[in-house]
Amino acid sequence: MRKQLLATLATLGMLTTAPFVLANPIEIQVNNTMSEGGSESAAVERFAEYLEEQAPGRFNVRPFLAGSLGGEDAILELLNLGQTQLSITGGNWRQQYAPEYDAITVPFVFATWEEVDAYMESPSGQALIEQAENQGGLKYFGTQHRGPRHMTANKAIETPEDLRGFRMRLPSLPVWLTVWEEIGAQVVNVPAPEVYLAMQTRQVDGHENSLSSPYTRRLWEVQDHIILTSHVQFPWNWVASSRWWNGLEEDDQALIEEAIHVARAHGSERERELDEYYLGALEEQGMTIIEPDIEAFRTAALPAIERVMADMADGVSEDALGHQGE
Repeated sequence: MRKQLLATLATLGMLTTAPFVLANPIEIQVNNTMSEGGSESAAVERFAEYLEEQAPGRFNVRPFLAGSLGGEDAILELLNLGQTQLSITGGNWRQQYAPEYDAITVPFVFATWEEVDAYMESPSGQALIEQAENQGGLKYFGTQHRGPRHMTANKAIETPEDLRGFRMRLPSLPVWLTVWEEIGAQVVNVPAPEVYLAMQTRQVDGHENSLSSPYTRRLWEVQDHIILTSHVQFPWNWVASSRWWNGLEEDDQALIEEAIHVARAHGSERERELDEYYLGALEEQGMTIIEPDIEAFRTAALPAIERVMADMADGVSEDALGHQGE
């Protein structure tokens, strides 16, 4: 049987590729909670393409999108155990492993991606990464930018005063509730799948999210305004299982890290393009785009921001807020 198989392979010309077929490729599962078609899947595709371009047959990249292996917390546990390899994860890793350094989650602290990236390079950001890596069994590679979070509303919102009595849907993240209540909103907790109905029935007056939310949920049917608050720059983060990573050869590590860098840049650019498209499409659907007085919102939020920061590690407030007023 073996001689017959070898003869057949020789006839088909397949023996010339035998080293690639017979050598076990390195499997890399890449996890993300978003569905295919966004900047996240575009980044995963570019990651796989780059590895194949540089080392044909060496790696087998397997995307697991739409939370197919579980939500972010479940994936973090799998990474810790070494049972999956890579994840493009949101903010749960910061909150779970280093909450005392997580200034990024606090609304109205960072206005641009440059400020977020600078914080991650600051002593507090580096302490965040080191603690999360040690406690979570992670290897951190950097951020991939997402569209900023804005507001939708059933009326014009220009200043914090316009939020008095405004019923705003928020995820049940304590720091977000604290800040928005400080500004003046009446916070309402509604499950994400029920946002459209809650707006339709006037249970809520608006919500906050990236622009993909009002676009994909067709919220122009139940909301009139987009308020460009840019209150949270909430990045994706590429992380690996350190158990898996430490078992790789140095050459493979270097190539994978290079591919991640390429993929992050590609995903960030694709997200920027999509965000511009969503904004234009929402305006075409009749939504009014408002650029509010963001500094007034930040000033109104500052007492809550300072209370939250006071409970964080020494130096976080200086590293996070030091850019303001420059």
